[in-house]
Amino acid sequence: SVVYFETGTMSTFLLRQWRCIPGEPRIRTLKLILPDWLVYQADGIVPDSQWVLSCLLRVMVRYSGFGDAEWAIAARDVASLEPKPSFSRPVKQHQLCFSWTKLILFSSTETVNLLSSVFASSGGSFGITKTLVPFNNEVLEYFRVEGISFPWCMFSMWIFVTKHCQERLCGVFYHIDSHNNYATPAVFLTYSGIKKMFLHIHQVLGYSSAFLSPFKVPLNEWCQLRVTFQGRTVSSHLFRFTPVLDDTDGYFVVGGGRYIRGVEGYFGPLVHYRNRIPAHSMVMHYSCVQSLFICSLHLQLIISLSCSLRLLFQMLLRIALYQLSLHKLGRGSTSGVVSRILPLLLQAGCLADNRALHMSAVFYSAGLGVRKQPNKAWLLSLLAAQKDYRLSLLHLGHMHHQGLHGVGTDPDLAYAYYANIAKQTTIDRHKPSPEQTFVEAIYLNNEEVLNQQTNEEHHIFQWLKLQARRGAADAEQSIARMLFWGQQGVSPNIQKAVRHYERGAVELEDPVSMYDYGIVLLQGHGVEQDIPKAITFLKKAMDQGFAPAISALAWYYEQFEQNYEKAVELWEQADLLENPEAALNLGVMYSQGLYPGKAADQYLAYQYYLKSARRGHIRGAVLVADIWIIGIPGRVNRRPLDAMLWVKWAAEHNGYLGSILRKGLESYLKSDMFNSLLFYMMAAESGYAAAQFNVAYLCEQNMVTFALHCVWEYYNQASFSDTFLFLLQFITSPALIKMGDLMFEGQGRGWKDLFSAAQMYKEAALRNDPQGWYSLGLLVEEGYKLPMLIFTELGLSDLYLQENSLLLNALYKSSKTDWSLISDSGWRHWVYVQLMRDWTEKDTFPSIFSVFDILTHFRMQKY
Repeated sequence: SVVYFETGTMSTFLLRQWRCIPGEPRIRTLKLILPDWLVYQADGIVPDSQWVLSCLLRVMVRYSGFGDAEWAIAARDVASLEPKPSFSRPVKQHQLCFSWTKLILFSSTETVNLLSSVFASSGGSFGITKTLVPFNNEVLEYFRVEGISFPWCMFSMWIFVTKHCQERLCGVFYHIDSHNNYATPAVFLTYSGIKKMFLHIHQVLGYSSAFLSPFKVPLNEWCQLRVTFQGRTVSSHLFRFTPVLDDTDGYFVVGGGRYIRGVEGYFGPLVHYRNRIPAHSMVMHYSCVQSLFICSLHLQLIISLSCSLRLLFQMLLRIALYQLSLHKLGRGSTSGVVSRILPLLLQAGCLADNRALHMSAVFYSAGLGVRKQPNKAWLLSLLAAQKDYRLSLLHLGHMHHQGLHGVGTDPDLAYAYYANIAKQTTIDRHKPSPEQTFVEAIYLNNEEVLNQQTNEEHHIFQWLKLQARRGAADAEQSIARMLFWGQQGVSPNIQKAVRHYERGAVELEDPVSMYDYGIVLLQGHGVEQDIPKAITFLKKAMDQGFAPAISALAWYYEQFEQNYEKAVELWEQADLLENPEAALNLGVMYSQGLYPGKAADQYLAYQYYLKSARRGHIRGAVLVADIWIIGIPGRVNRRPLDAMLWVKWAAEHNGYLGSILRKGLESYLKSDMFNSLLFYMMAAESGYAAAQFNVAYLCEQNMVTFALHCVWEYYNQASFSDTFLFLLQFITSPALIKMGDLMFEGQGRGWKDLFSAAQMYKEAALRNDPQGWYSLGLLVEEGYKLPMLIFTELGLSDLYLQENSLLLNALYKSSKTDWSLISDSGWRHWVYVQLMRDWTEKDTFPSIFSVFDILTHFRMQKY
C-alpha cells in the first residue's frame, strides 16, 4: 500500500505476502490489515498521523527467486482507497490491557490537539480560544513545570492564506498570559509587502524578542509550520536568554481575537507536543502544497475553475445562475428538481456566490433530492463561511456544537463561528436593509399566530390603520413596528414606518412612539438626522417615565457631550427600571474606567453585562460570552460551553436568517409546501429550533411526498436545540410534545415506546407546558405506570403509591385545563382513550352516538 501525505511525502507498507503453488486456477480472498493510524482516531494508544491525501493499493504477482527486479513481475493491478478524514474515523476498542507507560499517556497525554478540524477564518476578531490544564500524572507534570523556564516542546500547525494581511500584523496562533500580555509563542503574519511569519518570544527576566521567518507565506497553498523549542534555541534561532513557556497560564488563540485581527483563509490541525519533540522535527519545518485545498474541493464536486473570466462578467454570471436555480426551484413541487438544478448552483458557487454554496451544502447535508454527502456539505460551508456568509457560519457552528457529520463536538470552534455572526448581528440591527427581516419563531402548528400574519392590503393591517386614525396609540405602534422591522408578513418600509412614528409622537403624544421617533431622528434612519429634535422627543418620553428613553438620553450625554456624570445618573435610573440597555452601558463604563470617581473594574462590568443579557439584550449576551470564553482570573471561571450557547442565541437574531424564515412562511401560506420545506430546511440545518420543528411538521403533513425519517430527525433536533432558550425562559418548544406523540403512537417504529414518551412529556411539563401535563395524564389512563423519578422531578412523589384517580386529578389540574393550548394530537389521544375505555367497559365497539358525544365535548372545550 502506498500512502500519500499532504506534505507531498509518501510511505510504502507491505500489508500481506503469500506464496502461490502451480496448479488449477483458484480465487483467494485476503484480509488486509491496515495500520491503526490510517483507520482509527488518535487516542494516546493509536498515534497521530499527518493528513492523508490518498492511498493506493498495489497488487503484484512475481516470479520467485528474482528479488525486486521489474521484469520478474508477472501481473499487477492498482486500486484507489479513500481513507476517511481523521475526525470521521472510529475510535478503536482496545481489547488488551495497556502497559504502564501506555496508561500514563492515555490518562494524561503529552500531545494536545488544539485544533483537529478545519477552521474558516474571515479575517475578523473571531478566533478559537483554547486553554490547557496541568497533567494528571505527577511525573509528566513535574517535567512540564521544570520545562517552563527551559521549554522542550513543539507546535505543528497548518495554514492556507487566501488574502494578504491588510494590517501591520495578522493573528495566526498566539498565547495570552493571565495578565493579558503576549506570551510564548506568538505567531503572526506580516503585512502584504513582506508576507512573512513573525514569531514573538517572552524570555526570563522580562525580556521579549522576536524574529521573522526566512520564508514568505504564499497565497492559496496549504502550508505546514512546525515551531520547536529546545531551551534557548527556537526553530534554529539562538536567543540570549531562555524563553519562558507556561502553557497552563492564560489561553491560546487560533486566528483573530480581542487584540488583533486574524488571517484570511483556513486553519488546519494544530498540535502541541507539550514535553517532547517528535523525531525529525529538530529544526524549523516549513512546506507547502500547491492549491491543494481549493483544488480538492472542486475536484470532489466536479467543478472546473474559470479564473480567466473578468470580475464583472463573473459577478453577472453567478447572479444569473443563482437566480435561474431559484426560478427552477420555485416552479418545482417535489425534491426531484434539486438534482436538476444542483449543477447550476455549484457553478454559481464556483464563481463565488455564497448563497449558492450554502444552498448546495444544505442539499448535501439533509439529503434533499440528492444522496446525503455530509463531507461535501462541510466543504461547501467552509468556502462560504470564509467569505463571512452568515448562514454558513451558523451551519458550521451548529455542526461543531452538536458534533454532526463526523466533525466532532468542539464548543470552542463552534463559539468562533457563532461569535462572528453574533457580533455582526449587533451591527446589522443598526443598519436595517431590505435583505433583513426580524426573526420570528413561528411554529406552523400555531393557527392563532398564522392568522395574525398580514400585509399592507390585508384586512388586519387595514383595521389597525383605522384604529390608529381613531387615536389608538397601540395600533400606531404596531403598524410602525411591522413596517420598520418587517414583522408579521409586512415588507420592511422604513420611510413609511417613520411617518407612523411621527404621527404617534406628535399627534398622540405616545411615549413609545416619541422614543422610537427620537431614535430614528438621532440615527438618521429613514429620515434626515436631526439631533436637537430627537432630544426633544426623548425628553418628553422620559418625562412620562419611559425607561428606554431615559437610557437613550444617557447615551446622548455620553457620546455627544462627554458628560459622564449625567450619563451614569440616567443609566442608573433606567437600570432600576430593569432596562437592558442601561445595564449594558453601565458595564461598558466600568470596563473602560469611565465611571466617574471609580477605577476600571472588569468583574463589576461583567455583572452588568450578565444582567443585561438576562434581560434579553443581544450585545449584552455577546459581551458575557466574550468573558466566559476566557474567564477573569480569580473571579470568573472559563465556561466555553455556556459562552457558545450565549452567542448561538445572539446569532439566531440575525436579520438574514429572518429573511429565510419569512420566505418559508410565505410559501406555506401560499400552500407551496415544497418551497416552504426548502427555506425552512436552510434554517433548520443551521440549528434554528423553530425551523427544525417546521421541517418535521411539513414532512408529517405531507408524508406521501416527504419521508417519515424526516419527521423523527427534525422533531428530535428541535427538542434539543431549544434547551438553552428554555433556560433563558424565552420560549417553550412544542417539539418535545411531538416527539412524545411519535413514541406514544409508535409511528415509524412499529412499537410504542411509552417510557421515552413519558420522558418527553415530563420535560414539557417542567417547562410549564399544559400539554405536557395533559399528555402524562393520557399515559396514566392508558395504564402506564410512571417511573418514580418522574414523580420526584414533578414534585408528586407523595402520589406514587396512591390511586390513579388522585394522580390524574393532580396532572389535569396542573394542566390548568387551558383547552386552547392542547394540541390536535393531544385531542386525538384523548378521543382514542375515551373510545377504548367505552369499548373495554361495555365489551362493544363504541356507538356512533358515543363518538358524537365525545367529539361534541372536544368542540365545546376547545372552541
